[in-house]
Amino acid sequence: MSFIERHALWNDAQERAFAGMMGAVEEHELETVRVAFADQHGLLRGKTIVAQGALDAMRRGIRIPGTILLKDTSNRTAFPVFEGRGTLAWQQFAGAADVVLVPDPGTFRLLPWAERTGWVLCNAYFADGRPVPCDTRAVLRRALERLGERGFDYVAGIEVELHLFRLVNARQSLSDTGWPPPAPEVELLSNGYQLLSEQRFDRMAPALDVLRRNILAMQLPLRSVEAEFGPSQCEFVFDPGVGIEAADTMILFRNAVKQIARRHGYHATFMCRPRMPDVMSSGWHLHQSLRQRRSGENAFTAVERRGSPEEAGQHLSATGVHFLGGLLAHAAACAAFATPTINGYRRYHRANSLAPDRAVWGADNRGALIRVIGGPGEPGARLENRMGEPSANPYLYMASQIYAGLDGLERSIDPGPGCDAPYRVQAEPLPASLEQAVRALRQSATLRAALGEELIDYYARIKEFEIARFNAEVSEWEQREYFDLY
Repeated sequence: MSFIERHALWNDAQERAFAGMMGAVEEHELETVRVAFADQHGLLRGKTIVAQGALDAMRRGIRIPGTILLKDTSNRTAFPVFEGRGTLAWQQFAGAADVVLVPDPGTFRLLPWAERTGWVLCNAYFADGRPVPCDTRAVLRRALERLGERGFDYVAGIEVELHLFRLVNARQSLSDTGWPPPAPEVELLSNGYQLLSEQRFDRMAPALDVLRRNILAMQLPLRSVEAEFGPSQCEFVFDPGVGIEAADTMILFRNAVKQIARRHGYHATFMCRPRMPDVMSSGWHLHQSLRQRRSGENAFTAVERRGSPEEAGQHLSATGVHFLGGLLAHAAACAAFATPTINGYRRYHRANSLAPDRAVWGADNRGALIRVIGGPGEPGARLENRMGEPSANPYLYMASQIYAGLDGLERSIDPGPGCDAPYRVQAEPLPASLEQAVRALRQSATLRAALGEELIDYYARIKEFEIARFNAEVSEWEQREYFDLY
C-alpha cells in the first residue's frame, strides 16, 4: 500500500486529477515532472522525477530533508537540529529527518519553457502521515476551512510589480562564491519615471512578450502587463481566483518569471527596493473580498449607503465593514507576513510614495493601507491591501488576512472613519522595520490563537535569525560615515 493510500491523503477529485495528469504525461511524452512545494519564504523547492517512474514515486511520496523548512533566506538552518529532541516544538525535525512531499494533482501544468517537463505543487507530511504544521500551503487551506465554516469563500486578485533587467554578468566564476553569492550585474531595459508609458513599454516589450506568452501557456489567469513607474519596472495583473487559486498563481508566476527571464538573458527580481539610483519600490497589491457560498454573491457589496460620507458603510456591507476593521486592527502583526524581508521596509515611511505608513483606510485612495473599492450594488466591491511586498509568501500573507478579517467579523470591529490625507492623519503607524513587525506578530494574541503558538514562534525565530545576521555586518554607510571621520 502506498503512502497516499495508507494515510488517505487524496480525495476522489484528486484521484481523478491524478489519472488525468498521468494521461498528460503520456500524451505529451514528458521526460520529467518537477514536484515542488512552497517553503516558508514562498520559494519553490522539490525534486525532478523521471516520467517513467512518476506514477510509483508520487503515490509513495517524495522524501526530502526536513531542514529545508528550517532555513532562513541565505539557506542557513535557524534551529539546532542535531542537539537532541526538544529543540523545536515539532520533534519530527530532529536529526534533519525527512519529510514527505505529496503532489496535489489538480495543480499539474506543462512547463512551456522547459522541454517535455511538467510541474505539480505538493504538500508536506511527516513520515507518520501527519501534515507538517509549517507547510504554508496547508496553513492557508486551514484558514479557508475556517472561513468556509462561516459560509464564505475567499476571493483574491493580485497586482504584482517587479524589476526586469538585462543580465550583464551572472557572477558565476570560481571567485564569485559566497553564502549567499554576489548579486548579478545588470543593466536597465528602460529608464526614467514614466507610468504606463507606451514608449517605455515598447522598450521592454521583447522581454515582456516572452514572459507573457509563457505565462499564458501555463494557463495562469493573466489580465494585463504594464510599464510601471520606475526605471525597468513593470506590473502584472491577474484575474481574481477563489480559495487557494490566487496564492498558487502567485507562487507559480513568481518562480516562472525568474526561470524564463534567466533563460533569455534577463534578470527578474521581486526584491522590493533594489540598490540602484532613482529606484522605485515594488509593491504587491492584494485585492480581496468574500463570496457567499449559498448564493455566490459578493458579501462585501452594500445594498444601500449607510452612515455619514466618511464611514465605511457608504461603500461596503456590514460584512465588508467589519472585515476591514479586522485588517486594520491587526495590520502591524500582519506586516511580518505581508512584508517579510528587511529590504521591504525601505518602501515604507516615504511621503506620498504610494506605499502606506499607517493603519488607515480610504475610499479609492492609493496612499492608504486599505483602499476601499465599491458602492451600493457594485458586484466588484473589495478591499485592496497595499502593504505587501512582491516577495511575500502568498499562503501566509492571505492566511493572515483571513484570520484578521474573521476576528473583525466575530467582534464586529469598527474600522473608524476613512481619510483623504493618509500621510497626515493620526493613526497607528505600520512597523518601520522587520524587527518591529516580528515583535508585533509575537505579541498578537489573535494570530497566535488562529495560526498556532508553534507556527508563530517558528516563523519569528527564522526571521530573527535573518535580522541577527544583518545586524552583525558592517554596512557601507557605516564605513563611509565613520572610517575616516574618527
